[in-house]
Amino acid sequence: MSQLTYDEMLQRALQKLPSTASKFERFEVPTAQVEVSRSRTVIYNFKDICLRLNREPLQVMKFITHELATAGNFEDPRLVLQGKFVKSGLEALLQRYTQNYVICPTCGRPDTKIVREDKFLFLQCEACGAKTPLKPL
Repeated sequence: MSQLTYDEMLQRALQKLPSTASKFERFEVPTAQVEVSRSRTVIYNFKDICLRLNREPLQVMKFITHELATAGNFEDPRLVLQGKFVKSGLEALLQRYTQNYVICPTCGRPDTKIVREDKFLFLQCEACGAKTPLKPL
């Protein structure tokens, strides 16, 4: 039996892979179910989104209302915002919240929690143990 070089073994392995190999990411933010009526915007599945993010609804609401410069009420399980906002803008805001306050910047996993030490907030990863300082909500 002849000795195969590393490159030959790599080529053989790559040929055996299926051509339609797809990347699956286990964490996705659910799409918001939004309805705009008169001067109010309602996110009907807000509690489900918060559960998926593993964050308190009032904490996420505080971020959204601050970013939109509006008032809002959490009426379990929905969020009612004062003003008209488009669905794509709200989803972009949820994505930004996820990137800044949920996903670990070190390992990229969503297994994090927000902890307070004295006056400071930290994003602590339960997967890799990293602790990253956060801007106040």
